[in-house]
Amino acid sequence: MKRLLITIDGPAGAGKTTVSRELADRLNYKYIDTGALYRVVAFEARAAGVSKDDDTGLENLCSALNLNFVKDERGLRLLSNNSDITDQIRAPEISMMASAVSARPVVRKYLLDLQRNMGREKGVVFEGRDMGTVVFPDADKKFYLDASQKVRAIRRYRELESKTSQTLEEVEREIRLRDENDGKREVAPMKPADDALIVDSTDLSINDVVEMMLAYILK
Repeated sequence: MKRLLITIDGPAGAGKTTVSRELADRLNYKYIDTGALYRVVAFEARAAGVSKDDDTGLENLCSALNLNFVKDERGLRLLSNNSDITDQIRAPEISMMASAVSARPVVRKYLLDLQRNMGREKGVVFEGRDMGTVVFPDADKKFYLDASQKVRAIRRYRELESKTSQTLEEVEREIRLRDENDGKREVAPMKPADDALIVDSTDLSINDVVEMMLAYILK
């Protein structure tokens, strides 16, 4: 089978990361977590004291970034200017900052070019929020992975339980706010691509979702 470029979009907590990694492993493809790229910009901006709406500051920050994904015994790691910040970018305050900077055109342009370069040779699964609509409108296969807000909040809470003191109610409130921000922003709002297969993972296991996607890809 020819190598494909596959996109998986959807809101936080839908299971995109686990599903994307598993699908990439099953196909022997690369996996790219594009949400992590926005988190890096948010993390570096926060560290440098650059405001989320300071376009000049964000543009200068992005032009000095060197981002790379590497794999080691812990899995996929993200390096920013040779520093591993994979774990640091998962803090709740970085999540909200990432949602804000992702709407800035200067940040989107920088990461758009970076992502398209990463996908040039295909054989890759891109996870994000606008991969199938904006970044790769001509992707070979597109998916939109969703789940109920309550289920997504529980999943995210369990994922963050050992890393944060947030309550389930706080996580659910944060997800609801992020859904609103991502869905209503003027630049590249989060929505399914017209030609994406929509998968509701509320009552499905990870394996169920991956098998469904594989069947669709191989059809």
